[in-house]
Amino acid sequence: MSFVHMRERAASDTPLSLARVAVEATFHDEGAGYDAFGLHPPTLARALEVFAPVYDRYFRVVSEGIEHIPADGPAILIANHGGVLPVDAAMLCFDVLRRLEPPRIPRPIGAYFVPKLPVVGKLLSRFGMVSGTRANVMRLLDRGELIAIWPEGTTGPAKRFRDRYHIQAWRVGFAELAIRYQAPVIPVAILGAEESWPLGAKLGIHWFGAPYLPIPAWPFPLPAHYRIQYGSPIQLDPVAGHAGDPALVAAAAARVRTVVERQVNDMRMARRGIFR
Repeated sequence: MSFVHMRERAASDTPLSLARVAVEATFHDEGAGYDAFGLHPPTLARALEVFAPVYDRYFRVVSEGIEHIPADGPAILIANHGGVLPVDAAMLCFDVLRRLEPPRIPRPIGAYFVPKLPVVGKLLSRFGMVSGTRANVMRLLDRGELIAIWPEGTTGPAKRFRDRYHIQAWRVGFAELAIRYQAPVIPVAILGAEESWPLGAKLGIHWFGAPYLPIPAWPFPLPAHYRIQYGSPIQLDPVAGHAGDPALVAAAAARVRTVVERQVNDMRMARRGIFR
């Protein structure tokens, strides 16, 4: 089904009860209801209830291809990234939590400085975010979790408006781990973020280790219509030993980038067709 003909689903059409996130999704309780990284499913479920109107009515998120996400086992969502702050990451995770059956809690992999942010860092960890160290990601994959990575990192939100939807620097670490763990990679394209809240300027202020201080073009995100497309899973080189070959890892990462770029471009063309 294309986005041109897709019917927007209201909250009442979504079969997944938000409370089920707290009780049915796989969760590795390390004691007192938290996992080793600070995830607390009841807090996550409450946030989903509070921010449901943002997802349903403000950004009017629609998606297709959710069936491509495996029901269990390690898997990696790889998406393009844009917008001055990671609203696109939040909408992607919200979409998975709302629409995936059986429910799985996606674990977004954040930049190294995010956990250092006062209050915000701890709150994001309660929602499932994990600092992007190699050891952390390996532990999640060892446990068979669903993780979400934005290989553009901080270069995605830093792009100029005229460069919107043009993928910037593309880190390759996800490909090495996908090969090592034989984890399928699900390419994801996201539209909406880069019109909603572009970067106005960036200052050379490195609070808490951030590479720059972002200044939005306007004070709050505009209600752009978000579209998310999950592509068919990509199984990278099946020989786990190749995870140690930098050339093969780089080629595998480039293969995923090409797929994501194609999805983004196809969606932009389809979106233009709606307004003709």
